[in-house]
Amino acid sequence: MAETIEALERRIDELRVAVREAVLAGDPGLASARRAELKRAEQAWEDALAEAGPQAPASPAQPAQPAEPAGSLLPLREQVYEALSLLQVPAAPKLIATVHEAFFGSTFPTTKVTSLKRDEERSFRTSPFARPYYICAALSVDYLSPSRGLLAVSTWPMERRVIGSLSPRVDFLTAAIRVADAIERIPTPPLTARRLLQRFAASIPGASGEVRDQVNPGVVRMAADAELSVHADADSRMRRQAADRARGQLPDAEQLFGARLQPVTDETGADAE
Repeated sequence: MAETIEALERRIDELRVAVREAVLAGDPGLASARRAELKRAEQAWEDALAEAGPQAPASPAQPAQPAEPAGSLLPLREQVYEALSLLQVPAAPKLIATVHEAFFGSTFPTTKVTSLKRDEERSFRTSPFARPYYICAALSVDYLSPSRGLLAVSTWPMERRVIGSLSPRVDFLTAAIRVADAIERIPTPPLTARRLLQRFAASIPGASGEVRDQVNPGVVRMAADAELSVHADADSRMRRQAADRARGQLPDAEQLFGARLQPVTDETGADAE
């Protein structure tokens, strides 16, 4: 029975990857089929686990619970990972949830993301590099401390995970390009995805086009690229310098989750007011 459960767990992991790849490839039919297979595999895992465990005494019948939406099958960390993998830049929980809803069909309470990052850090410090990736913090270029409210993926290069003065705008433009690219890969983009692109376009000069409420992904990409060319070199230099400092000064855990700032003290050792 244990081998059956382990085989199902491997199958579930494979199907989660398959769902993500199908969605990012713009194949909604394949993504739907893979989600159905994933749901069946997860139910088989639950059944196998129930058979393997001790049998509980019969209990009074409980009222049936409403079924969860299909999009909630993935753990929160994988939903965050899917959205960040599409954006390819550090992002705030609200944008991450919006992107996941637009392209993957489900969202999640952003309040849960704070505890997710704490859980990821605790997991890494307990068993470093045991997972293929971690949801980690973006780091500020000055103190290499966690950049408030921004999440990244541990497998990204350090240069992408540090945030300088120009980085928020550069990352916004990069995210707009990624969203435009993702929409073009989908034969019939969902309304939520088109609305998300409209929100990006509204903050990029020349991206909105001539027709109200109709945004062309190609136009958005060109407008974002044009502005990006103005800021990209300076931002890259700043990020490279900060990344070199981080790799040279910080241990592995702090490279992912940020340096801890020390409180300022006076000469007596008491905390300064």
